Amino acid sequence: MQYDFTYYNPTRIHFGKDSLNYLSSELKNYGSNVLLVYGGGSIKKIGLYDKVIAILKECNKNIFECPNITPNPKLKDMMRGVKMIETHHIDLILAVGGGSVIDCAKGMSVSIGLEDPFKELWLKQKDVTTNNIPVGSILTMVGTGSEFNGGSVITDEDRKIKMGRVFPPHVYPKFSILNPEYTYSVSEYQMCSGAFDVLSHLMEQYFSGEDDNVSDYLIEALMKSLITSLKVAIVDRENYEARSNIMWVASLALNTLVGKGKTQDWEVHNIEHQLGAYTDCAHGMGLAAISVPYYKHIYKYGLKKFVRFAENIFNVDPQGKTDDEIALEGIEALRKFIEDSHMVLHIRELGATEEMLKDIAYSTVEGGGYKKVTHEEIYGILKEAY
Repeated sequence: MQYDFTYYNPTRIHFGKDSLNYLSSELKNYGSNVLLVYGGGSIKKIGLYDKVIAILKECNKNIFECPNITPNPKLKDMMRGVKMIETHHIDLILAVGGGSVIDCAKGMSVSIGLEDPFKELWLKQKDVTTNNIPVGSILTMVGTGSEFNGGSVITDEDRKIKMGRVFPPHVYPKFSILNPEYTYSVSEYQMCSGAFDVLSHLMEQYFSGEDDNVSDYLIEALMKSLITSLKVAIVDRENYEARSNIMWVASLALNTLVGKGKTQDWEVHNIEHQLGAYTDCAHGMGLAAISVPYYKHIYKYGLKKFVRFAENIFNVDPQGKTDDEIALEGIEALRKFIEDSHMVLHIRELGATEEMLKDIAYSTVEGGGYKKVTHEEIYGILKEAY
């Protein structure tokens, strides 16, 4: 392992078909006032809303609802929840939905009493106190890993900035309930978008550093499991084994474990966040469209790892080929996987216009792993992705 580290994750996971049965015992640890945070109503269509409400009532909780949290959660929705927390003296935020709902709930939990929390906590990355409101989650869409980490990505529409912040462990969900069956109703588009978000999390941690460490072997196993399981799930949407594998890979991909002991990249996410700020596109689809041109731009700076990726993930035969040829064949295999999985390959399909590209590029945080990319390089990558 290249770097020393300390690892701690306080989230308790309940996984499986009967995992909702654990909600009652979890609720006993908190006071009477619960803020139920959810999205556009899909939890009502699948019957989960009624089940959760029934359990909350059985546990004698006072229920306050904050619905209609959008994908790419907005600052205004987060602040709506903050106001409810302050007004009703909330003891627990229960987020029921996908990563956007859980991200927004975590944002609410740390923003109490702040006049401009986005500026203080996201832009300036100020420390948060330990007085945040606890969060619990029930996951209905796979992708972000927010159920198992401190990440919170919020869009400030006025500033036209979409930015992530990783909060310390005391902000992580106290518990998360993961039933793969709750993901069956998600559209193929959203399922595949979420799956690429997972793959991108793994690649962002993998494509950095030349070290031969445990993290890279773990990441390779998770990538192979995800790719195999998604192919099955596209054909058989309610294949429980495939959907449960995808759900658990998503949680493991970003619970901070597999990135320990090495450097990381995250520039694909930085670029997509600003693409999303301008287009409000599905996060995973934006990542899919950006990844291939980005990796073509930087692969020479981490050639050894891209060769390893090609051979170990996509079974590229190295016989008679140069390292450059192997690496590029691996990136092409990634492009083919995106195409075969009905994902997006061009950002124009997501609402981007040529006129937007320079603004997106120059508002993106400069960074990278093997190579630190400049705003001008990001502009070139976006033109290739267009």
